[in-house]
Amino acid sequence: MKEFIKGELETIFQNLKIIEESIRNDIDDIVEFSDVMSGCFKRENKVLVFGNGGSAAQAQHFAAEMVGRFQKDRKGFPVIALSTDTSILTSVGNDFGFESIFERQIEAIGKEGDVAFGISTSGNSENVLSALKKAKEMKLKTIALLGRNGGKIKDYVHKSIIFKGDLTPRIQEYHEICLHFISFLVEQNCLKESGR
Repeated sequence: MKEFIKGELETIFQNLKIIEESIRNDIDDIVEFSDVMSGCFKRENKVLVFGNGGSAAQAQHFAAEMVGRFQKDRKGFPVIALSTDTSILTSVGNDFGFESIFERQIEAIGKEGDVAFGISTSGNSENVLSALKKAKEMKLKTIALLGRNGGKIKDYVHKSIIFKGDLTPRIQEYHEICLHFISFLVEQNCLKESGR
């Protein structure tokens, strides 16, 4: 067991080097993501964020940072994680199919000027893809955090950040770091605008 943990630690340390290099390459994209969201909030629009499994947890975490706070006391930013309402998820999943659980919510509460923010480690999650297609059709700004080669989703968003790894835990670790950078930058942008 100890040898297993040592081996895993070595993998994690190697991945940290890859993450560092990736972050350096993705700095402009991270800044662009934060600018898109800051602009959305300044227009009094909202961000709808969604994903499956660990990505659903990250969507909820990001919404909590934005509605509550990341590092600064300020008014809450309107971010809704679409994976949190079990009645909607189960009724839509039952009546229309699992691939529609996010799309129907985008259709119901999304409006032009909002941001649809998908998270998918594979880049091929059908329900994330369906929601982003619907969002684009409704003239929402579409962005995504993706893994591997970006999958099908990368072709249906205005902007994506792709971590080109194959292991889901490593992709999720990268996505979490990106979300923290984005949270920090959004807070800074919006507080600077308000003069605080």
